[in-house]
Amino acid sequence: MKFNQYSAVLLRNNWNRYFVLLLFFFVIKGNAQILEPVKWTAKIEKKSNTNAVLIFDGILEKDWHLYSQFTPDGGPLPLEIVFKNQKGSYNLVGKAKEGKTKTTFNDVFGVNETYFENKAHIEQEIIITNPDLKAVEVEFDFQVCKEVCINLNKKFSIAIPASFKMNAVTTVSEAKADGTKTVDLVVDTLNTTTKTVVKTPEKATAENATTESEIASPASPRSLWSVFFVAFLFGFTALLTPCVFPMIPMTVSFFTKQSKTKADGIRNAIIYGISIIGIYVTLGFLVSWIFGADALNSLATNVWFNVGFFVLLVIFATSFLGGFEIMLPNSWANKVDQQADKGGIVGILFMALALAIVSFSCTGPIVGSLLFEAATNGVIGPIVGMFGFSLALALPFMLFAMFPGWLNSLPKSGGWLNTVKVFLGFLELAFAFKFLSNADLVLQLHFLEREVFLVIWIAIFGALALYLFGKITLPHDSPLPHISVGRLYLGLVTLAFTVYLIPGLWGAPLKLISAFPPPPQYSESPFGVGGSSASVTSSEGLPKGAELGPHGIMVFTDYEDGLAHAKSINKPIMLDFTGHACVNCRKMENNVWSDPAVLSILKNDVVLISLFVDDKRPLPAEKQFVTSAGDKIETIGDKWTDFMITRYKTNTQPLYVLTDLEGKSLNVTTPTISYVGVEEYLNWLKTGISKFK
Repeated sequence: MKFNQYSAVLLRNNWNRYFVLLLFFFVIKGNAQILEPVKWTAKIEKKSNTNAVLIFDGILEKDWHLYSQFTPDGGPLPLEIVFKNQKGSYNLVGKAKEGKTKTTFNDVFGVNETYFENKAHIEQEIIITNPDLKAVEVEFDFQVCKEVCINLNKKFSIAIPASFKMNAVTTVSEAKADGTKTVDLVVDTLNTTTKTVVKTPEKATAENATTESEIASPASPRSLWSVFFVAFLFGFTALLTPCVFPMIPMTVSFFTKQSKTKADGIRNAIIYGISIIGIYVTLGFLVSWIFGADALNSLATNVWFNVGFFVLLVIFATSFLGGFEIMLPNSWANKVDQQADKGGIVGILFMALALAIVSFSCTGPIVGSLLFEAATNGVIGPIVGMFGFSLALALPFMLFAMFPGWLNSLPKSGGWLNTVKVFLGFLELAFAFKFLSNADLVLQLHFLEREVFLVIWIAIFGALALYLFGKITLPHDSPLPHISVGRLYLGLVTLAFTVYLIPGLWGAPLKLISAFPPPPQYSESPFGVGGSSASVTSSEGLPKGAELGPHGIMVFTDYEDGLAHAKSINKPIMLDFTGHACVNCRKMENNVWSDPAVLSILKNDVVLISLFVDDKRPLPAEKQFVTSAGDKIETIGDKWTDFMITRYKTNTQPLYVLTDLEGKSLNVTTPTISYVGVEEYLNWLKTGISKFK
């Protein structure tokens, strides 16, 4: 009996130990793991005796997103495909094509981001120029995000079958109806290094509007509804310009007089409206067909195209403000008028064309701006944009033809039409600087930093307010003995908006226009004009290696510099593994770090070290190395990624760690924390700091 009781106690104690060890194991697994949410396969298809198609398929784990090559500058890091042994061996046929993607507006970066969901499909056609080529070496650098983000590197070595260098087809396993042949091949997936460099966007945020599309095919319905709505407003605004508005009564009167019956007048007016829509939709189709989705996306993010569009908008704005008139040759309009006199459906079509030509000086700049913006939504964007624009333009002609009596309710043409045109000129001028800012941000020239941008906008909208109040007159303005109530209200709104912009010079976030000016970090002073940091009181300035980060927090971007400072003032360290393009990192900084209690701790109780895992600057040659796993550490981002994986066994961002001066985690139960709310983050900070000795 005693033996049995002793044995039972011993057994129970052993099981308790095993349970504790097992629980500890799962805690470690739950808090530190290397994630690889994409599984890749590859194959090759022979297209001709010289051409082949490389096909890559990735399966993504649930809720993860992989960012496309076509995600624009200023957003998450796009997929980069590098063909390592291309020179002298093969040539690429165009850019790699992508399968089904989604496009989402990212409110943090203010750009549309394109990404794969569930699966990724990529094809690249090549022309083999070296008959002795044995394999194609390809490397993917890509970013995947859920609540955290990971930058991964995948290498492929794709063997070239002997049949690719000959006319033989004996090894072809499947011949397809389209003439292509699928050939079995060996795909050697070399190491999948989790160069987790983060770039960031979150769960490709469900808060944002999501659209589904194929590359080079229609974008999603929701996004296109936005394009349609904005285009419709553009069309309605164009309707109120002096080039278009006076033509409504003249054109409708023409139709009602030329038609034998009221029904004929209504029918002809409807045909006229449909013709207007057809002309503008055809223009949108031609833009899409000539350029294609890839070219449109490239143009939308190209530095020199942004600069060119800035110049174009300034020219348009100068024209709207009265500097000169942009006119198509009069001979065009005369020839079209002659065709319109023939009558019938053909004559009506030419009348619609005449409207487009005559009104070009007012509608041209609007249409140009609209086409540029709509192009970011893929091939279908310009078509939908032109449909919305032309529908707003055509509706009044059709409605007033159906109900001619309504013409009496129209306001008379006059100086107010020129006011609308000038108002549009000011808007064109303001938007022009957004495109110049895009180019400046990409090139990191710092010519158009946040303060300069805001000063320009304050000047433009301030001048617009003075114009609306009648304090400024322009070349084509009529005498203004008094201003209307409507003009007064519009002037007050413009003045209020101008005043709203002013605090932005002193660091106000200006959330209403957050997608337009450069980010707060891209500025002459992180605290705005005349601002200062409460965290830096020494007249000697910041310590070595420190800079001012979000909300004026002193931050180090090198671990050794931050560690040395922490030891000198005897404070714990908070490691912030982040990325320049990490959306959730920015959200944590904007929404959590800004909390007064959290901000006080970050400024006063810890030494913040932010390590950017997507920093592409090369390390000095003597500091580059190869890890035990064979990964090359060549950039600063590689270094911090390796540091994070080696020490904390994870590769996700944002990632926060509180450590003592020996590098040991202060939070024993929760060593690291990621994308959480204010309360949980604050409790984690307080718990860790309380353990610091």
